[in-house]
Amino acid sequence: MLYQHFTTQEEIDRAYDPLIGRDPMVLVKEWRERSEASRERHRASLNVSLGLPYGPSLAECMDIFHAHTPQAPVHVFFHGGYWRSLSHREFSFIVDDLVAAGITVAVVNYALCPQVRFSELVRQAQAAVAFVYRHAAELDVDSEQLSISGHSAGGHLCAMLMSTDWKDTFGLPNGLIRGALCVSGLYDLRPFPWSWLQPKLQLSGRDVQEFSPLWLPCRVPAPIKLVAGGLESEEFERQMSAYSEHLSEQRQDATQQLLHEVDHFSILEHYLNDGCFVEWIKGFHS
Repeated sequence: MLYQHFTTQEEIDRAYDPLIGRDPMVLVKEWRERSEASRERHRASLNVSLGLPYGPSLAECMDIFHAHTPQAPVHVFFHGGYWRSLSHREFSFIVDDLVAAGITVAVVNYALCPQVRFSELVRQAQAAVAFVYRHAAELDVDSEQLSISGHSAGGHLCAMLMSTDWKDTFGLPNGLIRGALCVSGLYDLRPFPWSWLQPKLQLSGRDVQEFSPLWLPCRVPAPIKLVAGGLESEEFERQMSAYSEHLSEQRQDATQQLLHEVDHFSILEHYLNDGCFVEWIKGFHS
């Protein structure tokens, strides 16, 4: 066995390739068009800060979409792309309903594999949250009202952020995150060294051990919501359930939900049009 019940790379590839049956060019084009429209709307109302650096490298930047209320709660979003593709600019479209609900949203960019090691990618996600927390006054947000979410690889990064020892690593309180929403996340990295992604990810055995949230303690005492799509492969639901059980064993406030009739990409529509994600994120700040 390579992983779980899988005996060949082809089986793992089928289970972990959500683009099967999808045209990636069409999908990304639609996201870019919708995101550019969102940025233009927020430019028109002068409530957006684009390309704000949070670290020393060019990749370390974020777009911040400001709510109209001062000292608003702040939500930090991490995009997907299997750690090796896409950027924050394809995902501006997820912010509109959150901003309308009075929540400022930071959409984070980060470097991609194989240009950087997996450890650097995780470090940048940590640095982005630390930046928002430390610069809350300048950003006109409430540092005590910070939540996070992420899709796919971004869901994995959110789980890693919940496993971060913020006090010992950054000198910040371990309770700095009020809640996390992990959307179609990956929590066990063991299948990926055997998969089509390995030439890009170049995961070592140590990487798999150190950056699989399924094997790490959760250090942030905040609610975690885990969701996956009913039209995704069964592996996404299984990973979600395994991580949920891991959190429950630590007495962590964790819930899981399978959202029927959505796949790995259409699940993002729940950030829009009164979707449940907005209500869940608002709940983190109530």
